[in-house]
Amino acid sequence: MNRTAVAIRHLAFEGIGSFEPVLRDGGYRFRYHDVGLDGFERLDGEDPDLMIVLGGPIGAYEDVKYPFLKDEIALIERRLQSGRPIIGICLGAQLMARAMGARVYPGPVKEIGFAPLTLTRAGRASCVQAFAGHEVLHWHGDIVDLPAGAECMASTDACPVQAFSYGSRAIGFQFHPEAGMADFERWLIGHTIEITAAGLDVPTLRNEHRRLATGLAARGASCLESWLQGIA
Repeated sequence: MNRTAVAIRHLAFEGIGSFEPVLRDGGYRFRYHDVGLDGFERLDGEDPDLMIVLGGPIGAYEDVKYPFLKDEIALIERRLQSGRPIIGICLGAQLMARAMGARVYPGPVKEIGFAPLTLTRAGRASCVQAFAGHEVLHWHGDIVDLPAGAECMASTDACPVQAFSYGSRAIGFQFHPEAGMADFERWLIGHTIEITAAGLDVPTLRNEHRRLATGLAARGASCLESWLQGIA
């Protein structure tokens, strides 16, 4: 029987990356829901087997600038209450945290680039173990407080909650577990203002990605496969 997956996408060039072949091989019929083009009322009646909320360059708390955030957070809250599987990545994880009543706010620094995680005991016993001892892609300025009832699985010095789980069917990643695919050049183009403002060098980021891409993609796929097995 075919299963369905929907990814809520805030930027056209930030897709599900290394997660896509895992979903395809797992028998999921997959589509994107593009914020700003598609209304959230469509998702209210769709109820996919898996929902993935992707990243974006806006603040999860910028409801005045982006009124759709209220509808998106309400949708995520209903999803969490239903116990249906949901994954949040970067902004998506921050929106999950807000839906759970936790605070989202600017962190001490912008984390952009490749660096390893520190896993908690819970993280070492979870799908996040796939990233143990390896660099992952970070691309965020905001951080979250750990939502009530959630468990922290990873951290960095600048971001105490890099991954959290809420039961077995909801997981949020502040870093980008889906990274490692060939579309990273689009990130370097689309985020050029942010890269420059952070004082970073585009050729350096590009070369780092080339060095790490194969491993990033393999570990991202392994992480998702492990998580999906856990919710089966």
